[in-house]
Amino acid sequence: MEGMAYGAGKAGGAFDPVTFIRQPQTILRIVSWLFSIVIFGCIANEGYVNRPNEVEEFCIFNRNQNACNYGVTMGTLAFLCCVAFLALDVYFPQISSVKDRKKAVLADVGVSAFWSFMWFVGFCFLANQWQVAKHEDNPLREGGDAARAAITFSFFSIFTWAGQAFLAFQRYKLGADSALFSQDYTDPSQDAASAPYSSYQPHNDAAFDASAGYQRQDY
Repeated sequence: MEGMAYGAGKAGGAFDPVTFIRQPQTILRIVSWLFSIVIFGCIANEGYVNRPNEVEEFCIFNRNQNACNYGVTMGTLAFLCCVAFLALDVYFPQISSVKDRKKAVLADVGVSAFWSFMWFVGFCFLANQWQVAKHEDNPLREGGDAARAAITFSFFSIFTWAGQAFLAFQRYKLGADSALFSQDYTDPSQDAASAPYSSYQPHNDAAFDASAGYQRQDY
């Protein structure tokens, strides 16, 4: 597409926050960011319970500490990853090198696909541990809503990250299929400034004939 390189226009354009917020990839990143906060918050705040005769608290997911650690760790890392890629999206139009843009888009594809897979694993893990949790370990069913919320938003996160991977792949195809941006983009105005004068080439066939040599012109 003329004037586009991996989903963004020419470098140096003015940043428009309204347009930025309305982009599908930005919306998905913000939604994924919110989901990670919910997952992290639910497990960190209400994900540890104990029996009435116990003092020590255990993970609400079948007392499996690995399940809670997984949810908290993935929620925290996903939160930071969303912030990092939102910052990259803001800076992306300022990247003049198409090679650097390509690397950024490929990183987006890989990281988003990775997180989609990790949330799939997390959803299956948390759902399984919640299903096999014993009633006597939590007779009052404390934190049940928080546990179910963590599982639900883990499931939703699979699709928000998969959507980001899909959009990033579309941006990659847009740049890869464009012959105009097969090499680093150079502003035409800069080319004109670097060569303001061009040698004049006469187009009078009577002035010079390669086969007959110089011919005199009659005025």
